[in-house]
Amino acid sequence: MHNMLGSKMRSRLPGASVKQSAVPFSARASAQRTRQPFTACSRSKVATRIFAKQATDEKSADSSARQMLGMKGAADETNIWKIRVQLTKPVTWIPLIWGVGCGAAASGHYVWNDPTDIAKLLTCMVMSGPFLTGYTQTINDWYDREIDAINEPYRPIPSGKISEGEVVSQILLLLLAGISTAYLLDTWAGHEQPTLVILAIFGSFISYIYSAPPLKLKQWGWAGNYALGSSYIALPWWAGQALFGELSPDVMVLTVLYSIAGLGIAIVNDFKSIEGDRAMGLQSLPVAFGVDTAKWICVASIDVTQLGVAGYLAAGLQQYTYAAVLLGLILPQMFFQYKFFIPDPIANDVKYQASAQPFLVFGLLTTGLAIGHVNSLAGL
Repeated sequence: MHNMLGSKMRSRLPGASVKQSAVPFSARASAQRTRQPFTACSRSKVATRIFAKQATDEKSADSSARQMLGMKGAADETNIWKIRVQLTKPVTWIPLIWGVGCGAAASGHYVWNDPTDIAKLLTCMVMSGPFLTGYTQTINDWYDREIDAINEPYRPIPSGKISEGEVVSQILLLLLAGISTAYLLDTWAGHEQPTLVILAIFGSFISYIYSAPPLKLKQWGWAGNYALGSSYIALPWWAGQALFGELSPDVMVLTVLYSIAGLGIAIVNDFKSIEGDRAMGLQSLPVAFGVDTAKWICVASIDVTQLGVAGYLAAGLQQYTYAAVLLGLILPQMFFQYKFFIPDPIANDVKYQASAQPFLVFGLLTTGLAIGHVNSLAGL
Protein backbone atom coordinates (compact mmCIF):
# COMPACT_ATOMS: atom_id res chain seq x y z
CA MET A 1 0.00 0.00 0.00
CA HIS A 2 2.80 2.38 0.93
CA ASN A 3 4.55 1.69 -2.38
CA MET A 4 1.34 2.31 -4.32
CA LEU A 5 0.67 5.64 -2.56
CA GLY A 6 4.26 6.74 -3.11
CA SER A 7 3.96 5.88 -6.76
CA LYS A 8 0.73 7.88 -7.11
CA MET A 9 2.15 10.89 -5.26
CA ARG A 10 5.26 10.92 -7.42
CA SER A 11 3.15 10.75 -10.53
CA ARG A 12 1.26 13.91 -9.44
CA LEU A 13 4.37 15.99 -8.65
CA PRO A 14 5.23 18.47 -11.41
CA GLY A 15 8.43 17.55 -13.18
CA ALA A 16 8.63 14.17 -11.39
CA SER A 17 10.93 11.58 -12.92
CA VAL A 18 8.04 9.32 -13.77
CA LYS A 19 6.39 12.16 -15.72
CA GLN A 20 9.61 13.04 -17.55
CA SER A 21 10.26 9.42 -18.42
CA ALA A 22 6.94 9.31 -20.22
CA VAL A 23 8.49 11.57 -22.96
CA PRO A 24 11.13 9.83 -25.03
CA PHE A 25 14.58 11.47 -25.07
CA SER A 26 14.55 11.82 -28.85
CA ALA A 27 11.27 13.78 -28.70
CA ARG A 28 12.64 16.11 -25.99
CA ALA A 29 15.77 16.76 -28.04
CA SER A 30 13.68 17.43 -31.11
CA ALA A 31 11.54 19.92 -29.13
CA GLN A 32 14.66 21.73 -27.90
CA ARG A 33 15.98 21.96 -31.46
CA THR A 34 12.69 23.36 -32.73
CA ARG A 35 12.53 25.93 -29.91
CA GLN A 36 16.04 27.31 -30.54
CA PRO A 37 15.33 28.91 -33.93
CA PHE A 38 12.23 30.54 -32.43
CA THR A 39 14.36 32.08 -29.65
CA ALA A 40 16.90 33.45 -32.15
CA CYS A 41 14.13 34.81 -34.29
CA SER A 42 12.61 36.52 -31.25
CA ARG A 43 15.93 38.13 -30.40
CA SER A 44 16.22 39.35 -33.97
CA LYS A 45 12.75 40.85 -33.89
CA VAL A 46 13.44 42.57 -30.56
CA ALA A 47 16.71 43.99 -31.92
CA THR A 48 14.92 45.16 -35.05
CA ARG A 49 12.29 46.93 -32.96
CA ILE A 50 14.99 48.61 -30.85
CA PHE A 51 16.91 49.80 -33.90
CA ALA A 52 13.70 50.98 -35.56
CA LYS A 53 12.75 52.93 -32.42
CA GLN A 54 16.23 54.48 -32.27
CA ALA A 55 16.00 55.46 -35.94
CA THR A 56 12.55 56.95 -35.36
CA ASP A 57 13.80 58.89 -32.34
CA GLU A 58 16.82 60.17 -34.29
CA LYS A 59 14.60 61.16 -37.22
CA SER A 60 12.23 62.92 -34.84
CA ALA A 61 15.11 64.79 -33.19
CA ASP A 62 16.49 65.76 -36.60
CA SER A 63 13.06 66.99 -37.71
CA SER A 64 12.71 69.01 -34.51
CA ALA A 65 16.13 70.58 -35.05
CA ARG A 66 15.21 71.41 -38.64
CA GLN A 67 11.98 72.97 -37.40
CA MET A 68 13.82 75.24 -35.00
CA LEU A 69 16.38 76.23 -37.62
CA GLY A 70 13.76 76.88 -40.30
CA MET A 71 15.01 74.20 -42.71
CA LYS A 72 13.28 71.80 -45.06
CA GLY A 73 12.15 68.50 -43.54
CA ALA A 74 10.93 70.23 -40.39
CA ALA A 75 8.76 68.56 -37.78
CA ASP A 76 5.07 69.36 -37.55
CA GLU A 77 5.13 71.81 -34.61
CA THR A 78 2.20 73.39 -32.78
CA ASN A 79 4.02 75.32 -30.05
CA ILE A 80 3.60 79.00 -31.01
CA TRP A 81 7.01 80.05 -29.67
CA LYS A 82 8.83 77.36 -31.61
CA ILE A 83 6.85 78.39 -34.68
CA ARG A 84 7.89 82.02 -34.12
CA VAL A 85 11.55 80.98 -33.96
CA GLN A 86 11.15 78.86 -37.09
CA LEU A 87 9.72 81.88 -38.91
CA THR A 88 12.97 83.80 -38.31
CA LYS A 89 15.06 80.97 -39.90
CA PRO A 90 17.95 80.89 -37.40
CA VAL A 91 20.14 79.05 -39.89
CA THR A 92 20.28 82.31 -41.91
CA TRP A 93 21.58 84.35 -38.96
CA ILE A 94 25.03 82.79 -39.19
CA PRO A 95 26.42 84.67 -42.25
CA LEU A 96 25.41 88.05 -40.84
CA ILE A 97 26.81 87.27 -37.39
CA TRP A 98 30.03 86.23 -39.13
CA GLY A 99 30.00 89.42 -41.22
CA VAL A 100 29.87 91.54 -38.07
CA GLY A 101 32.96 89.72 -36.81
CA CYS A 102 34.76 90.34 -40.11
CA GLY A 103 33.95 94.05 -39.88
CA ALA A 104 35.24 94.20 -36.32
CA ALA A 105 38.47 92.55 -37.46
CA ALA A 106 38.76 95.03 -40.36
CA SER A 107 38.51 98.00 -37.99
CA GLY A 108 41.97 97.31 -36.64
CA HIS A 109 40.83 98.36 -33.15
CA TYR A 110 38.90 95.37 -31.88
CA VAL A 111 40.66 93.78 -28.91
CA TRP A 112 39.89 90.07 -28.96
CA ASN A 113 40.30 89.48 -25.22
CA ASP A 114 38.72 92.70 -23.95
CA PRO A 115 35.42 91.97 -22.12
CA THR A 116 33.88 95.30 -23.16
CA ASP A 117 34.72 94.79 -26.83
CA ILE A 118 33.40 91.24 -26.67
CA ALA A 119 30.13 92.48 -25.14
CA LYS A 120 29.79 95.16 -27.86
CA LEU A 121 30.48 92.60 -30.57
CA LEU A 122 27.94 90.11 -29.21
CA THR A 123 25.30 92.84 -28.94
CA CYS A 124 25.94 93.86 -32.54
CA MET A 125 25.65 90.22 -33.59
CA VAL A 126 22.27 89.94 -31.84
CA MET A 127 21.12 93.07 -33.67
CA SER A 128 22.22 91.73 -37.06
CA GLY A 129 21.19 88.11 -36.53
CA PRO A 130 18.11 87.36 -34.41
CA PHE A 131 16.58 90.84 -34.66
CA LEU A 132 17.13 92.23 -38.16
CA THR A 133 17.66 88.95 -40.01
CA GLY A 134 14.69 87.57 -38.11
CA TYR A 135 12.68 90.61 -39.26
CA THR A 136 13.87 90.06 -42.85
CA GLN A 137 12.94 86.38 -42.90
CA THR A 138 9.56 86.94 -41.28
CA ILE A 139 8.52 89.67 -43.70
CA ASN A 140 9.85 87.63 -46.60
CA ASP A 141 7.76 84.62 -45.53
CA TRP A 142 4.70 86.84 -45.21
CA TYR A 143 4.94 88.14 -48.76
CA ASP A 144 6.01 84.72 -50.06
CA ARG A 145 3.15 82.79 -48.50
CA GLU A 146 1.60 81.91 -51.88
CA ILE A 147 4.93 80.73 -53.32
CA ASP A 148 5.75 78.80 -50.15
CA ALA A 149 2.41 77.03 -50.46
CA ILE A 150 3.95 75.45 -53.60
CA ASN A 151 7.64 75.15 -52.69
CA GLU A 152 7.59 74.76 -48.89
CA PRO A 153 4.02 74.10 -47.68
CA TYR A 154 5.28 73.05 -44.24
CA ARG A 155 6.31 76.67 -43.48
CA PRO A 156 4.33 78.26 -40.61
CA ILE A 157 2.30 80.77 -42.64
CA PRO A 158 1.03 78.64 -45.56
CA SER A 159 0.33 75.77 -43.16
CA GLY A 160 -1.89 78.07 -41.04
CA LYS A 161 0.05 77.45 -37.82
CA ILE A 162 0.39 81.16 -37.11
CA SER A 163 -2.18 83.91 -37.65
CA GLU A 164 -1.83 87.12 -39.64
CA GLY A 165 -1.91 89.25 -36.49
CA GLU A 166 0.84 87.19 -34.88
CA VAL A 167 3.04 87.51 -37.98
CA VAL A 168 2.56 91.30 -38.21
CA SER A 169 3.31 91.77 -34.50
CA GLN A 170 6.48 89.71 -34.86
CA ILE A 171 7.65 91.82 -37.82
CA LEU A 172 7.14 95.08 -35.92
CA LEU A 173 8.70 93.87 -32.66
CA LEU A 174 11.84 92.52 -34.37
CA LEU A 175 12.25 95.74 -36.37
CA LEU A 176 11.86 97.86 -33.24
CA ALA A 177 14.30 95.65 -31.33
CA GLY A 178 16.89 95.90 -34.11
CA ILE A 179 16.76 99.70 -34.39
CA SER A 180 16.72 100.13 -30.60
CA THR A 181 19.80 97.93 -30.29
CA ALA A 182 21.53 99.97 -33.00
CA TYR A 183 20.81 103.15 -31.00
CA LEU A 184 22.23 101.50 -27.87
CA LEU A 185 25.42 100.57 -29.76
CA ASP A 186 25.85 104.09 -31.16
CA THR A 187 25.58 105.47 -27.63
CA TRP A 188 27.95 102.83 -26.27
CA ALA A 189 30.53 103.58 -28.97
CA GLY A 190 30.23 107.36 -28.45
CA HIS A 191 29.26 108.09 -32.05
CA GLU A 192 28.41 111.68 -32.84
CA GLN A 193 26.39 110.48 -35.81
CA PRO A 194 24.00 107.52 -35.34
CA THR A 195 25.89 105.38 -37.84
CA LEU A 196 24.50 102.05 -36.72
CA VAL A 197 20.93 103.36 -36.59
CA ILE A 198 21.30 104.59 -40.17
CA LEU A 199 22.67 101.19 -41.25
CA ALA A 200 19.87 99.35 -39.44
CA ILE A 201 17.16 101.48 -41.05
CA PHE A 202 18.78 101.24 -44.48
CA GLY A 203 19.13 97.45 -44.22
CA SER A 204 15.54 97.10 -43.04
CA PHE A 205 14.35 99.22 -45.97
CA ILE A 206 16.27 97.01 -48.43
CA SER A 207 14.72 93.94 -46.79
CA TYR A 208 11.26 95.41 -47.21
CA ILE A 209 11.57 96.34 -50.89
CA TYR A 210 13.23 92.98 -51.55
CA SER A 211 10.11 91.12 -50.40
CA ALA A 212 7.16 93.49 -50.66
CA PRO A 213 5.27 94.88 -53.64
CA PRO A 214 5.29 97.05 -55.63
CA LEU A 215 9.09 96.84 -56.05
CA LYS A 216 9.62 93.27 -54.76
CA LEU A 217 13.23 93.19 -55.93
CA LYS A 218 13.43 89.41 -55.67
CA GLN A 219 11.23 89.06 -58.75
CA TRP A 220 13.81 90.90 -60.89
CA GLY A 221 16.62 88.36 -60.81
CA TRP A 222 19.85 90.36 -60.77
CA ALA A 223 18.58 93.19 -58.56
CA GLY A 224 17.05 90.84 -56.03
CA ASN A 225 20.03 88.53 -55.82
CA TYR A 226 22.46 91.41 -55.42
CA ALA A 227 20.32 93.04 -52.74
CA LEU A 228 20.33 89.75 -50.86
CA GLY A 229 24.07 89.24 -51.36
CA SER A 230 24.96 92.73 -50.12
CA SER A 231 22.72 92.24 -47.09
CA TYR A 232 24.69 89.13 -46.19
CA ILE A 233 28.17 90.57 -46.74
CA ALA A 234 28.40 94.39 -46.93
CA LEU A 235 25.85 95.54 -44.34
CA PRO A 236 26.96 93.40 -41.38
CA TRP A 237 30.61 94.13 -42.22
CA TRP A 238 29.87 97.88 -42.15
CA ALA A 239 28.11 97.52 -38.80
CA GLY A 240 31.04 95.67 -37.23
CA GLN A 241 33.66 98.05 -38.59
CA ALA A 242 31.70 101.20 -37.73
CA LEU A 243 31.25 99.98 -34.15
CA PHE A 244 34.99 99.73 -33.49
CA GLY A 245 36.55 102.10 -36.02
CA GLU A 246 36.03 104.28 -39.07
CA LEU A 247 34.02 103.05 -42.03
CA SER A 248 36.23 104.23 -44.92
CA PRO A 249 35.00 104.62 -48.52
CA ASP A 250 37.56 102.18 -49.93
CA VAL A 251 36.35 99.42 -47.60
CA MET A 252 32.75 100.20 -48.47
CA VAL A 253 33.56 99.84 -52.17
CA LEU A 254 35.47 96.62 -51.54
CA THR A 255 32.62 95.03 -49.60
CA VAL A 256 30.06 96.16 -52.18
CA LEU A 257 32.15 94.39 -54.82
CA TYR A 258 32.62 91.39 -52.53
CA SER A 259 28.82 91.22 -52.37
CA ILE A 260 28.88 89.98 -55.98
CA ALA A 261 30.00 86.68 -54.44
CA GLY A 262 26.91 86.96 -52.24
CA LEU A 263 24.89 87.30 -55.44
CA GLY A 264 26.25 83.91 -56.47
CA ILE A 265 25.22 82.40 -53.15
CA ALA A 266 21.72 83.84 -53.61
CA ILE A 267 21.51 82.20 -57.04
CA VAL A 268 22.34 78.82 -55.47
CA ASN A 269 19.25 79.19 -53.29
CA ASP A 270 17.08 79.95 -56.34
CA PHE A 271 17.53 76.53 -57.91
CA LYS A 272 15.35 74.84 -55.27
CA SER A 273 12.47 77.25 -56.01
CA ILE A 274 12.30 77.06 -59.80
CA GLU A 275 8.87 75.43 -59.88
CA GLY A 276 7.21 77.93 -57.57
CA ASP A 277 9.01 80.96 -59.07
CA ARG A 278 7.93 79.99 -62.56
CA ALA A 279 4.35 79.43 -61.43
CA MET A 280 4.25 82.87 -59.76
CA GLY A 281 5.99 84.66 -62.64
CA LEU A 282 9.16 85.52 -60.69
CA GLN A 283 12.20 86.03 -62.91
CA SER A 284 14.89 84.38 -60.81
CA LEU A 285 18.07 83.71 -62.79
CA PRO A 286 17.45 79.95 -63.15
CA VAL A 287 13.98 80.75 -64.51
CA ALA A 288 15.13 83.61 -66.75
CA PHE A 289 18.29 82.01 -68.17
CA GLY A 290 17.72 78.32 -67.63
CA VAL A 291 19.52 75.99 -65.25
CA ASP A 292 22.69 75.51 -67.34
CA THR A 293 23.39 79.21 -67.91
CA ALA A 294 22.43 80.21 -64.37
CA LYS A 295 24.81 77.72 -62.77
CA TRP A 296 27.77 79.19 -64.69
CA ILE A 297 26.75 82.76 -63.79
CA CYS A 298 26.62 81.61 -60.17
CA VAL A 299 30.05 79.99 -60.21
CA ALA A 300 31.66 82.91 -62.07
CA SER A 301 30.29 85.54 -59.69
CA ILE A 302 31.63 83.64 -56.67
CA ASP A 303 35.07 82.79 -58.07
CA VAL A 304 35.92 85.94 -60.06
CA THR A 305 34.97 88.18 -57.13
CA GLN A 306 37.17 86.36 -54.66
CA LEU A 307 40.09 86.16 -57.08
CA GLY A 308 39.77 89.91 -57.61
CA VAL A 309 39.85 90.53 -53.85
CA ALA A 310 42.93 88.31 -53.51
CA GLY A 311 44.59 90.34 -56.25
CA TYR A 312 43.70 93.58 -54.43
CA LEU A 313 45.18 92.32 -51.16
CA ALA A 314 48.44 91.46 -52.93
CA ALA A 315 48.81 94.31 -55.42
CA GLY A 316 46.87 97.06 -53.68
CA LEU A 317 47.63 96.51 -50.01
CA GLN A 318 50.86 94.46 -50.30
CA GLN A 319 49.37 91.89 -47.93
CA TYR A 320 50.89 88.91 -49.72
CA THR A 321 50.42 86.39 -46.91
CA TYR A 322 46.72 87.16 -46.56
CA ALA A 323 46.33 87.06 -50.35
CA ALA A 324 47.94 83.61 -50.44
CA VAL A 325 45.67 82.36 -47.65
CA LEU A 326 42.60 83.69 -49.48
CA LEU A 327 43.71 81.97 -52.69
CA GLY A 328 44.12 78.74 -50.73
CA LEU A 329 40.51 79.10 -49.55
CA ILE A 330 39.19 79.75 -53.07
CA LEU A 331 40.63 76.56 -54.61
CA PRO A 332 38.55 74.12 -52.48
CA GLN A 333 35.42 76.05 -53.45
CA MET A 334 36.24 75.50 -57.12
CA PHE A 335 36.77 71.81 -56.46
CA PHE A 336 33.35 71.42 -54.82
CA GLN A 337 31.73 73.43 -57.60
CA TYR A 338 32.95 70.93 -60.18
CA LYS A 339 32.27 67.94 -57.94
CA PHE A 340 28.72 68.80 -56.80
CA PHE A 341 27.24 71.98 -58.21
CA ILE A 342 28.07 71.94 -61.92
CA PRO A 343 26.84 68.34 -62.51
CA ASP A 344 23.43 68.95 -60.87
CA PRO A 345 22.76 72.30 -59.13
CA ILE A 346 19.20 71.30 -58.20
CA ALA A 347 19.95 67.98 -56.52
CA ASN A 348 23.28 69.02 -54.99
CA ASP A 349 22.64 72.61 -53.89
CA VAL A 350 22.63 71.81 -50.16
CA LYS A 351 25.60 69.45 -50.44
CA TYR A 352 27.58 72.07 -52.35
CA GLN A 353 26.81 74.84 -49.88
CA ALA A 354 27.70 72.66 -46.90
CA SER A 355 31.04 71.78 -48.53
CA ALA A 356 32.09 75.08 -50.10
CA GLN A 357 30.64 77.92 -48.04
CA PRO A 358 32.85 77.39 -44.97
CA PHE A 359 35.82 78.26 -47.19
CA LEU A 360 34.03 81.36 -48.50
CA VAL A 361 33.23 82.72 -45.04
CA PHE A 362 36.79 82.11 -43.83
CA GLY A 363 37.90 84.00 -46.93
CA LEU A 364 35.79 86.93 -45.72
CA LEU A 365 37.50 86.78 -42.33
CA THR A 366 40.92 86.61 -44.00
CA THR A 367 40.09 89.76 -45.96
CA GLY A 368 38.87 91.49 -42.80
CA LEU A 369 42.05 90.60 -40.93
CA ALA A 370 44.17 91.90 -43.82
CA ILE A 371 42.36 95.26 -43.86
CA GLY A 372 42.50 95.42 -40.06
CA HIS A 373 46.26 94.86 -40.16
CA VAL A 374 46.64 97.74 -42.61
CA ASN A 375 44.39 100.02 -40.54
CA SER A 376 46.21 99.23 -37.30
CA LEU A 377 49.57 100.04 -38.90
CA ALA A 378 48.19 103.30 -40.30
CA GLY A 379 46.64 104.20 -36.94
CA LEU A 380 43.20 104.67 -38.48
